[in-house]
Amino acid sequence: MSTPYPFTAVVGQTDLRLALLLNAVSPAVGGVLVRGEKGTAKSTAVRALSALLPQVDVVPGCRFSCAPTAPDPACPDGPHEPGPGDARPARMVELPVGASEDRLVGALDIERALSEGVKAFEPGLLADAHRGILYVDEVNLLHDHLIDLLLDAAAMGASYVEREGVSVRHAARFLLVGTMNPEEGELRPQLLDRFGLTVEVAASREPAQRVEVVRRRLAYEDDPAGFATRWAGDEHEVRARVVAARALLPKVSLGDTALLQIAATCAGFEVDGMRADIVMARTATALAAWAGRTEVRKEDVRQAALLALPHRRRRNPFDAPGLDEDKLDEILDRFPDEEPEPEPEPEGPDDNGGGPDGGGGVPPQGGPEGGPSEGAEPPSEAPDPQSEQQSEAPQPSAQGGGAAPEQAAVRASEPFRTKMLSVPGLGEGAAGRRSRARTAHGRTTGAQRPRGQLTKLHLAATVHAAAPHQKARGRAGRGLVIRKDDLRQATREGREGNLVLFCVDASGSMAARQRMSAVKGAVLSLLLDAYQRRDKVGLITFRGSGAELALPPTSSVDAAAARLEQLPTGGRTPLAAGLLKAHEVLRIERLRDPSRRPLLVVVTDGRATSAGTVGGDPRELSGRSARLLAAEGVASVVVDCESGPVRLGLAGVLAADLGAPAVTLDGLRADSLAGLVKNVRTAVTSETSRRAA
Repeated sequence: MSTPYPFTAVVGQTDLRLALLLNAVSPAVGGVLVRGEKGTAKSTAVRALSALLPQVDVVPGCRFSCAPTAPDPACPDGPHEPGPGDARPARMVELPVGASEDRLVGALDIERALSEGVKAFEPGLLADAHRGILYVDEVNLLHDHLIDLLLDAAAMGASYVEREGVSVRHAARFLLVGTMNPEEGELRPQLLDRFGLTVEVAASREPAQRVEVVRRRLAYEDDPAGFATRWAGDEHEVRARVVAARALLPKVSLGDTALLQIAATCAGFEVDGMRADIVMARTATALAAWAGRTEVRKEDVRQAALLALPHRRRRNPFDAPGLDEDKLDEILDRFPDEEPEPEPEPEGPDDNGGGPDGGGGVPPQGGPEGGPSEGAEPPSEAPDPQSEQQSEAPQPSAQGGGAAPEQAAVRASEPFRTKMLSVPGLGEGAAGRRSRARTAHGRTTGAQRPRGQLTKLHLAATVHAAAPHQKARGRAGRGLVIRKDDLRQATREGREGNLVLFCVDASGSMAARQRMSAVKGAVLSLLLDAYQRRDKVGLITFRGSGAELALPPTSSVDAAAARLEQLPTGGRTPLAAGLLKAHEVLRIERLRDPSRRPLLVVVTDGRATSAGTVGGDPRELSGRSARLLAAEGVASVVVDCESGPVRLGLAGVLAADLGAPAVTLDGLRADSLAGLVKNVRTAVTSETSRRAA
C-alpha cells in the first residue's frame, strides 16, 4: 500500500518504539536489532519510522545525497559548489535477503574501467540509504559477507568499493535497523555486538490489546489515507519532538556519576570490549534529550542498559539474551545521583512527558481511534519456563511388548570441541564453514566466461583472451582494446554450510543415565560446531515402535539444543524407522534446497530390536535402510555409543552399510586427534633413536 501505517498507531511494543525513536534522535547510537516471533509489527514499526524523520537538504543531482552546506569532498559525483539544496523526505531503503554484493555497495563498469580508464560507478543501496534508514528484514538470513560489508559501512560512515585496482569511496551514514525471528537462526556474537540496541518483541497476551490491534489494522486496510489522516496530529507531535530532541542533544551533559554507573554496569555484567560502554553513553544521552533534560540521570542509564546489553552478554550460542534487573539495580545503587537542580519545562511537544518511566517515555496511544492508552496497559505476563517445559515435554507412552520403561530426560554433559566432519566432493551451496564448495569468496582456482553480470574479474585471463585480437582491432596506443567477450569471471573455492541431520537413538539400550548424558553432550557439541560453521540442523529421534522428527531442518541451532535437552529415553530400538525417517526428510529437503548438501549423523550403539510397524527382522531392515541411503549418495557419519568391556560392534556394521566412517564418543573430540598425532610422533622418535643406538 502506498500510504504507510502511522508510527503512533502501533499498539504496544513500547521498547521497540522507544529504541527506534532514540536512533532517530541520535543516529550515533548504532541502530536497532529487533528480535521476535512473526506477526509482532516489527516491519510495520520500522517502515513507519521514516515518516517521523526530518526532511534532508541534498545537493541537486547528487546520487549520494550530499548535504549542500557540507558536501563530501570525496563524492564520486563531486566536487560540489556551495549553494542552495533541494529538500526531500528521508529515505527508507530495504535490503532484500537475496541481494548481491554489487547491489549493496554498487558496481563498477569493468569494461569501461579497463578500456577507457574511467570510474563508471553505479551506486548501490548504501548510497541510497545515506542520511536515511537502511532496513534489513530477516537479517539473520543474510549472507555473512554482506552483513560484514553492511556493518563496516555503518561503523565507518563510508562505503569502499575495490575492483582490480579501481577504488571508489562515498559517504554512507544511515540508521541501521534489522529484524529477525530467532527460530530461523541466530546472528554470530560478533555481529550482534555491532548493533547498538536490541529489542525483544512478542504478541500481547491481553485480549483488550489484541482487539485494538485488529481494530486498527482493519480500519487501515479499509481506508489507508483516511486512517493516516486521523493519526496525523499525533505523527506531527512526535516528529516535532524528534526535531527538538536533536537540537537539545549537544547540550546534554554526561556527568562523572553517570559515566561511573555505565562503566560499573558493563563491568558487572562482564561485557566484552568497550563498545557497550560507548553505546550506553550515547543511548543515555539520547534518552535525556528525548525527555527534554540537559543532564543524564540514573533512570536513563538503567534504560540504556536494558536496551544495549542483553545481546552482548551471551557467553555461548545457547544462552538466551537477557539482563538480571535486580543485579542491575544493585550496581546502579552504588552510585546515587546528585540531587538535580529544578529545570524549566522544555519547549516543544511534551504531552507525553519525560521522566523515570522508560527514560523519557514514548508517544501515547489514546489516539483518534479511542483505543486504550499504552502507557496505562499492564505488561503481558511472561510464561513460566518450568510450566512450558512440562507442557512441551513428551508424555510417557506404552512401548512395544517387553520394552524398558521410559526414563525422564537427563541433562547433557559438558560440550567439547569436535573433530571436523565434512561432506566429500565440491558443492555449490550457501556460504558457510564446513565443506568445500564453489563460492563467491575464497581462493581463486580458475576462470570462466561470466554467466550473467560479471562480479569477480580474473584480470590475467581477461588479458590473455584479448591479447591475440589486438592487431585485428586496430590497437594503436598503449591501452588494451577490450571487448565484452574477452571478460573472464574468476572461479573461487571456499566453504559451504550443510544440512546436518541428527538421527539419535533414544531407546532403552541408551537409557543409562550417565551414558545418555554423554550422548547428549556429544550431540550438543556437534550442534555448537554446526552453529559456528553456519549449517542448518534437524533432529530425528527413534525409540519404541517408531521415529519422530523432533525438529524439522532449521537454522536455529538453539531450538535443536532445547529439543535435545527435553529428550526422554526408553523402549525398544527401531533403528530402521529412524533411518527411513531420515531418508524421507532428506528427500523433501532436496526438493526445497537442492544446492545444500546433507550430512547425516547417526548416534546409536547399533542395536536394532524393533521393526516398528513394518514387520520383519529388525537387523535386516536396518541394513536395507542404510544401504538405501548409501545408494543415494548421502554422506553419513556413525557415532558409536557402545560402552563397556564387551562390545558387539554393531555400529561398525551399520557404518559399513551406510558407506560411512564410525567414530566413538571419545574419538569425536578434537583433542583426541591431537593426542593421536602426538603419540605417533613419540613412537617414531623412539624408534629412530633405537635404530641409531
